[in-house]
Amino acid sequence: MTNPINTDICIIGGGSAGLSVAAGAVQMGARVVLIEKGRMGGDCLNTGCIPSKALLAAAHYAHTLKNGSTFGIHTSPPTIDFAGVMAHVREVIAGIAPHDSVERFERLGCTVITDHARFTGPGELVAGGQTVRARRFVIATGSRAAVPPIPGLGDVSYLTNETIFNNTTCPNHLIIIGGGPIGIEMAQAHRRLGARVTVIEQGSILPKDDPDLVAVARKALEDDGISLYEAAMAKRVEPHGSGCRITMMHKGAELTLDGSHLLVAAGRSPNIADMGLDLAGVDCANGAIAVDNRLRTRNKKIFAIGDVTGGLQFTHMAAYDAGIVIRNALFHLPAKINHHAVPWVTFIDPEIAQVGLTENAARAAHCNDIRVITWNYAENDRARTERQTQGLIKVVTTASGRILGAGIAGHQAGELIGLWSLAISRKMKIGAVAGHIAPYPTLGEISKRVAGAWYAPSLFGKKTRKIVRLLLRLS
Repeated sequence: MTNPINTDICIIGGGSAGLSVAAGAVQMGARVVLIEKGRMGGDCLNTGCIPSKALLAAAHYAHTLKNGSTFGIHTSPPTIDFAGVMAHVREVIAGIAPHDSVERFERLGCTVITDHARFTGPGELVAGGQTVRARRFVIATGSRAAVPPIPGLGDVSYLTNETIFNNTTCPNHLIIIGGGPIGIEMAQAHRRLGARVTVIEQGSILPKDDPDLVAVARKALEDDGISLYEAAMAKRVEPHGSGCRITMMHKGAELTLDGSHLLVAAGRSPNIADMGLDLAGVDCANGAIAVDNRLRTRNKKIFAIGDVTGGLQFTHMAAYDAGIVIRNALFHLPAKINHHAVPWVTFIDPEIAQVGLTENAARAAHCNDIRVITWNYAENDRARTERQTQGLIKVVTTASGRILGAGIAGHQAGELIGLWSLAISRKMKIGAVAGHIAPYPTLGEISKRVAGAWYAPSLFGKKTRKIVRLLLRLS
């Protein structure tokens, strides 16, 4: 080996979380070593957020072309070149890749090592034939697709999010195991691009979202022609022709489905194998790295961020976690994580967005001392002009009006949820949203209208009418 590299911060993982720390730390004057054994950009760029949204964009466009008659525009059914769609996905990835590349981070001043990293002690590791010693380490190795223990699954060829974007042939029948965001997004994308699609979910689809929002998503998926089997359990998988056969239990009956392609989207598993974590003094719990509220492991010189901690698995959390680490590691500030205002979005059509507490969670935390208000998209003029009237917004507050959570199922829900995330993070009351001026006609009026509805019982009640009549007589 060559002489050891001594550095201020050594980051393991070149995905969203690791790159955020590296870019911030090196530009603030820290010496940074960045280690990545695979592709820079990690899951988000190569096999996650970016390719899935690019695929969904193509699917939504195909759907729009098919349904132009709603606007009085008649066209022939579009011809879908599935290989061309996947070429579009690759072009989008390629366009973003330079921003996450080894060359860019080397230009910023990072030392980049392309290899697997393994700790050899509490303050050093080995990678690329070199020993790296650092004042602080950051583990940001992300996660991978979890493979459920279904008998026979290993005997068939199946897809995960890591391989599905390499497929250039539209599936005849895509069977998806898992009804979370990944499974549901891929279901709608492939259905709208011409595939027959079946989803098998052991519970409810989108289980972390409010049931009222999920009901909107469920109807949209079924309207697209997707077969949903909820509360269903896959019992075994076996080869069948060039595809597979799945046997499942659903509503007490055993059912068999034959598919040309199988996608496993049954959750994620943190990447912690063969890293020498025990030698580093890093503990794991439930298959993930255990951290405190400052994202420190048991070894206080080693931080862990992003998916590898088993927490909220969103790319925007990677940047948030990076900020916490930089404040702790560089500025010695006791910055702590706070996840009470973290939004998330499932990018189907209509989108599903959530921030803060759902109604059920709020009732559990605040007993029944809450208020719930809703407003339908159909009452919004902009939604009517765009024929996007399916959906609703739902807001949960305390009895005094402090906003606890908000959920939106509808067109551009992901763009609308930001206002509510800000309101919750700033501990605003519902009056702040009701009092802001929203331009007309926009979907943003939905937020103002639902906030205004909070005041309707008192504003238009008997007491108010008596006061108004009295004031009119006095005037």
